[in-house]
Amino acid sequence: MIPATDTLSLSPFDAVIFDMDGTLLDTEAVFRTIVFDVCTELGFEMTDDVHRGMVGSSHEHTRQLLVESYGVAFPYTLFDERCRVIMRERSHSGVPLKPGAREFVTALRENNVPTAVATSSRNPHAQHHLGAAGLLDLFDTIVTRDDVRNPKPHPEPYLTAAGRLGIEPTRCLALEDSHAGVRAAHAAGMQTIMVPDLVHPSEEIRQLGIAVLESLEHVHLAAFPKR
Repeated sequence: MIPATDTLSLSPFDAVIFDMDGTLLDTEAVFRTIVFDVCTELGFEMTDDVHRGMVGSSHEHTRQLLVESYGVAFPYTLFDERCRVIMRERSHSGVPLKPGAREFVTALRENNVPTAVATSSRNPHAQHHLGAAGLLDLFDTIVTRDDVRNPKPHPEPYLTAAGRLGIEPTRCLALEDSHAGVRAAHAAGMQTIMVPDLVHPSEEIRQLGIAVLESLEHVHLAAFPKR
């Protein structure tokens, strides 16, 4: 059950930290198609279960998952390169946003609320995609896989973002679409909302966050309720 925003009361927050793919950018469905197609090219059969395990995961976790699923013969380096090349080709004409993303980030900036991105993607991917989506200049800082030693579900990406913003983690609102991301933000001590994309919350994930909301439009309404 996704709660109505008029029943959700957010604790005061001084900054908002967003996950990128699947939260700000509507890229996970596109990437899912690419993952299935590339696996087929390489002679392997991607499954929904394996793909779900990849969502929101770091490069290292994805490599481990695929090797465990398909054996040590799985050509991860080639798979990773092919997926990235195709994704970049498909983003030349722009990267689609999740509903309400631009409006919410813009409202935060207009209200002088610092914003950051904490993503498991590498820096070139994050810079390119946020730029292609027209969001790159709207964030105070962007933390990528290249900026941390420990990726999600470790809290380091979120703690690093909060540190760069100069805001206590407990005063940050975190927005995520993946289980790994919710675990990371919760472990960092942040007020966490899951906005599901391809992966639905388990009962454990529901307990870690303060709410599961349908879209960033709903988060926007909860953060800036109409009076």
